[in-house]
Amino acid sequence: MTSATSPDPLSFSALALSPALLQGIDALGYARMTPIQSQALPAILDGRDLIGQAPTGSGKTAAFGLGVLHRVDPGKIQTQALVLCPTRELADQVGKQLRKLAVGIPNLKLSVLCGGMALGPQLASLGHDPHVVVGTPGRIQELLKKKALHLRGVRTLVLDEADRMLDMGFLDDIKTVVKQAPKDRQTLLFSATYPEGINQLSAQFMRDPKEVKLSASVAQQAPPTIRQLAFEIKESERLHAVSLLLNHFRPASTIAFCNTKQQCRDLVEVLQGQGFVAMALHGDLEQRDRDQVLIQFANRSC
Repeated sequence: MTSATSPDPLSFSALALSPALLQGIDALGYARMTPIQSQALPAILDGRDLIGQAPTGSGKTAAFGLGVLHRVDPGKIQTQALVLCPTRELADQVGKQLRKLAVGIPNLKLSVLCGGMALGPQLASLGHDPHVVVGTPGRIQELLKKKALHLRGVRTLVLDEADRMLDMGFLDDIKTVVKQAPKDRQTLLFSATYPEGINQLSAQFMRDPKEVKLSASVAQQAPPTIRQLAFEIKESERLHAVSLLLNHFRPASTIAFCNTKQQCRDLVEVLQGQGFVAMALHGDLEQRDRDQVLIQFANRSC
C-alpha cells in the first residue's frame, strides 16, 4: 500500500501562475512562499484589491510583482501596471526584481521613471509605451502633465511603502496620479506600518480590499541574528564615543544615523580626522553624489 505525497501549500507551484512566472521565481532562487506571499497572493491573483502590512524584507515585492506580471499582456503595447515608490533607490530595487521575475516573459518592457535623473532620456523612452512602469510620484505626475505617459490601460496600481510616501508628503501627488488610472483597476497597497493616512487612501482608491497584516515575528521566516547594544553617554562625548566604539568593535562596514544634516557633517569630519573612511549621505546632496556614496559603500571603498 502506497500513500501519495501531499502537495506543499507554500510552494509557488500551488498557485495559478504561468510557466513563465515560475521560471522567474526559479531564477530568483525562491523555494517557498513567505507568510505575506502565501496570505496575499491568492487574493491578488484573483483580482482583488489588497492592503498588505508587513515589515521590510518580508517578501512584499515578489507578492505584488507576481500579481502585476500575472495580469500583463505583452501583446498590448500600452502601460498596464504602475508601481509607485517613495524614493528612487527603492524604485530601482523594485524594477530590478520585477525584471528578474519577468525573465520568462518575452518582449515585456519595464521602465523605471524617477526624479533626480535627466528628464530627456525618460521622455525618449516613452516613445513606445512600457507595459510596466515603476516610479516616484513626483516624476510620474510630471510625465503625465507632459502627456508623455498614459495610464488609460492600467490594470494594476501598486502603492509600495505607502506609509513612507505619506510621511514624505506625496499624498496630493498620489491623488493626482491615481485619478488618471481607470476606476476598474486592481489596487494593491503595501506598507510596513499603518498610519491614519492609509485608511484615507484605502477609502478613496480601493474597492473592498482584503487586509493582510503580519507582525514582524510572523513575517520573518527565521529569527534575525542581530545583537543590539545601547550605551548611555553625555552629549559632549557623543562624537568621540562613535570613534571609540568603531575602534573597539572594528566592523567591516557601518551606517551611522544622525538627527540632522549638520550632525552628519560633524560626525564625518571627526571620523575623517581620526583616519576613518567616512562619507555623508543626506538630502542636500545632488542625486549623482548620493548614488556615488552608495556605490562606494556597497563596494567597500567607503
